[in-house]
Amino acid sequence: MNKQKRHEILTRLRDANPHPTTELHFTTPFELLVAVTLSAQATDVGVNKATAKLFPVANTPQAILDLGVDGLKEYIKTIGLYNSKAENVIKACKMLVELHGGEVPESREALEALPGVGRKTANVVLNTAFGWPTIAVDTHIFRVSNRTNFAPGKNVDQVEQKLLKVVPAEFKVDVHHWLILHGRYTCVARKPRCGSCLIEDLCEFKQKTD
Repeated sequence: MNKQKRHEILTRLRDANPHPTTELHFTTPFELLVAVTLSAQATDVGVNKATAKLFPVANTPQAILDLGVDGLKEYIKTIGLYNSKAENVIKACKMLVELHGGEVPESREALEALPGVGRKTANVVLNTAFGWPTIAVDTHIFRVSNRTNFAPGKNVDQVEQKLLKVVPAEFKVDVHHWLILHGRYTCVARKPRCGSCLIEDLCEFKQKTD
């Protein structure tokens, strides 16, 4: 895909949604960190239902530590893998309190050192909480990037590096939200909704649907 086509795709996505953000509900960087950690192999809707009950009771590292693992599990037991997620969140809260004064660090290295936080989660927090031009590649972004030929790659790391290289600076902060939403609602996994896609004429997918 050429540079002009990519620019037009991003321009259209921006025009349709000038101020995109995550569909996870949060009010602080810490709430975002917890929500993203819980969202692995779970839906944003499911995470939001759990955090709607959790955050009014405990939305700081110390408050969640005070709940303890079993107390936290009661709030998140509707979410997949909740046992291991509860353990990781508690361990991460302990590190945040002991090493970072209870604050979420604005540092990739410090974030990735937290239990349950990988590169993708760190990218989401740095981008959404702190405005960094990072691109967190999930299954939606991986699919859209490959299917459209916008930034093809064999794995999420390759797609991330390609996106960082080909996305112009003016779009970098928001591109991961646009691509996630496009993959979630239009360029869906089983049968893409090409007929209602605002970039269909620019997409290089061979098997387009009606």
